[in-house]
Amino acid sequence: MERKHHTVGEAAAALGYRHDRMLERVRGLTGSLLAAAEAGDRNVAHDEQANLVSWCEDELIPHMLAEEGPLYAGAHATGEAGLLVEALLQEHQALVGLVDELRGSGGVKAAAVGFMVARLFALHVGQEERLLLPFIAASPDLSLAEAVGSLDDVVEG
Repeated sequence: MERKHHTVGEAAAALGYRHDRMLERVRGLTGSLLAAAEAGDRNVAHDEQANLVSWCEDELIPHMLAEEGPLYAGAHATGEAGLLVEALLQEHQALVGLVDELRGSGGVKAAAVGFMVARLFALHVGQEERLLLPFIAASPDLSLAEAVGSLDDVVEG
């Protein structure tokens, strides 16, 4: 289902809302993993780690890949935002690498890697919202409303 956001403000608010929900979820998952690891409950820690990995695979990585198309493509082609988009893409790669590391970790190390995922994602979201979205919104040749409107997980969720 594709729905175009009618204004730049609606588009930015929809993406911000999606990001806020994702940040809340990753922080909750990493907190649960840390609590289980600190308690020394290996079975619960293993389950919480699996929950975090599943969320990353089902929510985080697909969201990042979706952004790389409609949200990043136009800005990437400009001279003014090309380096910013390159940095955001490198953050995506770093997050995918951390998810891979999380998959192979256990206990307190898994909790530490989980917190790294949460922190890097928060930094990444901040850069998108403070730097990229305003650039797209101010660019006469780009449409923030159309870019965000084509992100299914923002529109649906």
